[in-house]
Amino acid sequence: MLSCWRNLNATRAIISPCYTAAGFFSLQPQQTLSLCSDRRVSRVNPNRKCSGKRYNVPPSAEFVARVSGIPTMAKLPYQETADGLDAAFVGVPIDTGTSNRPGARFGPRQIRVESAMLRAYNSGTRAAPYESLMVADIGDVNVNVYDLKDTCKRIMEAYRKILATGCIPLTMGGDHTIAYPILQAVAEKYGPVGLVHVDAHADTSDVVLGEKIGHGTPFRRCVEEGLLDCKRVVQIGLRGSGYSADSYEWSRAQGFRVVQVEECWFKSLAPLMAEVRAQMGSGPVYLSFDIDALDPGFAPGTGTPEIAGLTPIQGVEIIRGCRGLNLVGCDLVEVSPPYDTTGNTALTGANLLFEMLCVLPKMKYY
Repeated sequence: MLSCWRNLNATRAIISPCYTAAGFFSLQPQQTLSLCSDRRVSRVNPNRKCSGKRYNVPPSAEFVARVSGIPTMAKLPYQETADGLDAAFVGVPIDTGTSNRPGARFGPRQIRVESAMLRAYNSGTRAAPYESLMVADIGDVNVNVYDLKDTCKRIMEAYRKILATGCIPLTMGGDHTIAYPILQAVAEKYGPVGLVHVDAHADTSDVVLGEKIGHGTPFRRCVEEGLLDCKRVVQIGLRGSGYSADSYEWSRAQGFRVVQVEECWFKSLAPLMAEVRAQMGSGPVYLSFDIDALDPGFAPGTGTPEIAGLTPIQGVEIIRGCRGLNLVGCDLVEVSPPYDTTGNTALTGANLLFEMLCVLPKMKYY
């Protein structure tokens, strides 16, 4: 299998005639893996259009077994940097900031494993991400599992480099602490950004157990540092018992729109997302999705579960509702594999990350 990656350039040279504007576009995984060279042209749909540009296309499970190979996100090629990429999947494997159940440091690894189920097209929206963007898995940030503050510094520096290439990061967490240093790097490039925050918790605490940095404080720190355009922030799915009668008073005081879960029960969230798009406007937007926004009946593998949450359908509606926004980064956090005995939480996370990819700017739809 490793020889397939070494043969990448040679393989592209062999198949390049199939990717000319005069030719046709196929999902031939030879573009990334020479292992797949036995795919027959007779199986290709000649009606698929070709952009004339080469992209990374994951191997199809029609021809390469899902259980084979080294797990990367969606079985995309791995590369060490974001150079030349339009979007990149990147892992941040920490749970040093968790307050309850640990294990999110293993989230990126398990999301990658479950992502083998992903295919190349979005059947619901007809998005064609691998005909639109150059995408790869660029591995994990080298975190310091013994020092959360040092880890935050490392994350910010890593994302500064990613963003400098013009690449949009799609992040696999890791606990929600990571949103703070990521947004430091994002705001350094774009200025204060809008935020679509999907979560059971507001994550706006000031100090927890004497500490200002943790997975319950990132968005308080972001506001203090001017990283967010507060009138373009929405928090969706908030719920659970609180430390005061109104746990979201601080968020509202900053100008955030707060959508508690009770406002989401028993309904489609498509109308809500139309309002969110109007709120966000044309400015840069960051999407942060904590898997605990979903009800633990659907996503039990997380650190701080709260009952009566969103459904996976509503989660997909929220992400698809971000289509048309100027998204400059996304994350999916708080998947904790030790509490995910079926793998369904990581599988759901992988699919939500694919949905995020499918709403990025410059996406092609059939």
